[in-house]
Amino acid sequence: MLQHFEREPNVSQRQLSKALGVSLGKTHYLVSSLVKVGWVKLDNFKRSDKKTGYMYLLTPKGIIQKAKITKAFLIKKEAEYERLRREIDELRSEIESN
Repeated sequence: MLQHFEREPNVSQRQLSKALGVSLGKTHYLVSSLVKVGWVKLDNFKRSDKKTGYMYLLTPKGIIQKAKITKAFLIKKEAEYERLRREIDELRSEIESN
């Protein structure tokens, strides 16, 4: 579901908090923190109903951090996969030897 929000930069904090399962206040705090460290950029845009809104965009710095986080996640999952594969191989060997 969160991948959907990557293609929809004008998602509201309320929608994001619902998708993440956290409070609106926590979402606001986290988004504000990401803006402060420069990972996310906050832009104004005009909606068709003439109300001012905001759009959250990853900055180049944010894209680099996302890539690092993704790489670390992938490394962790690959290690997890290898541990499970070894455990399955050991269990198969155990079963075959009995």
